[in-house]
Amino acid sequence: MNSKIKTIKETISFPEPTIIPINGIELEVFEAGSENIGNPIVLCHGFPEHAFSWRYQIPALVEAGYHVIVPNQRGYGNSSLPTEVTEYDIINLTDDLVALLEYYNYTKATFIGHDWGANVVWHLALLHPERVHKVINLALPYQERGVRPWLEVMEAIFGEDFYFVHFNKQPAVADTVLEQNTENFLRNLFRKNVPLLPPEPGMLMMNLAKAKELLGEPIMSDAELKVFITSFKSSGFSGAINWYRNLDRNWHIMANVKPRIEHPTLMIYGEKDVIPKSQNLRDFAPNLDVVSLNCGHHIQQETFEETNEAIVTWLANQRNKKVL
Repeated sequence: MNSKIKTIKETISFPEPTIIPINGIELEVFEAGSENIGNPIVLCHGFPEHAFSWRYQIPALVEAGYHVIVPNQRGYGNSSLPTEVTEYDIINLTDDLVALLEYYNYTKATFIGHDWGANVVWHLALLHPERVHKVINLALPYQERGVRPWLEVMEAIFGEDFYFVHFNKQPAVADTVLEQNTENFLRNLFRKNVPLLPPEPGMLMMNLAKAKELLGEPIMSDAELKVFITSFKSSGFSGAINWYRNLDRNWHIMANVKPRIEHPTLMIYGEKDVIPKSQNLRDFAPNLDVVSLNCGHHIQQETFEETNEAIVTWLANQRNKKVL
C-alpha cells in the first residue's frame, strides 16, 4: 500500500447517522457537506452492503461542492425492516428516494448507485425522471426487460441453485445460513483478485457463508469489515434478500414504462467484475459516457481513488458543458 492510500485510509471519517421518517418507514441517513446545500448527490449502496461502502467517495464529493446524502436503504442497517416481501418492490425502493429528496426540500438530485443500488437508480430515472439530474452507476448496467419474467429466464439459463432463483424458491433458507455465518460470509465476499475456479455445486452465497478457505485478498481492513458485520448481525439478511424476491413483481410493474433514460449518464465498470458489460446500454441511455477501471465488483472500495477521479471529473465536465 503506498503512503498516499495509507494516509487516506487512516484519516477517513464517516458521518454520524440520522433516523429520518419518510414514505411510511424510517431510513438511517448519513449526510455530509451541508455547506453545499442546493447541490445534492445521493449515493445508493448494493447487496450486501451498507452506506459505509461510500466512505471514500463522501469527502471527495463534499470537496467538489456537493451536499452528500447516503441512506441505508430499507432492509439495511438501522433503517426499517418491513416484514412483507412486497414492501421491497421497485415502487417502494424508488419512492423512498423521492421522499428523501422531499425531506431535504430538493426537487431533484444526481444519483449514484452500485450493484442493486444501481438497479434502483436506473428505475428511479424511468419512474421519476423529473427527480433525477444525472445518473452515475457502478458495476450493474441497465438490465433490459425481456419477454419472459426474470426468474423464468434465470432458472432456464443458470438452474435452480442460482442465488436469484434460490432466494425466491426456497424462502428463508439462505437467510438463515447467512445469519448463522455472518462474519464468515462477509469476509469471504468482500475480496479481490479471487482466482477463477470452476463453480462449485450448490448455491453461491451459501457456499461463501460456509467456506473455510479465504481466496484472493481482502478489500478492506478488519475494522472496516466490522462495520458490515455488526450491521448485518443486527438487521439480519431477510430485508436485503427481499429485494431479490421482487424481481418478477418488478418485471410486471415495468411492463408499460418506456426504457429510455435521457439524463446525462456515467457507467463505471470493473474490468475483473463477473457482471458483463452491456453491449447496447446506449440504446437505453443515449447520453452515456463509460469508464472501465482495473478492479472487480466492489469498484468504489477496491479502487477508490480512481473511482473518485472518474466521478468528480465527469461531474465537472458536465457542469462545464452546461456553462458553455
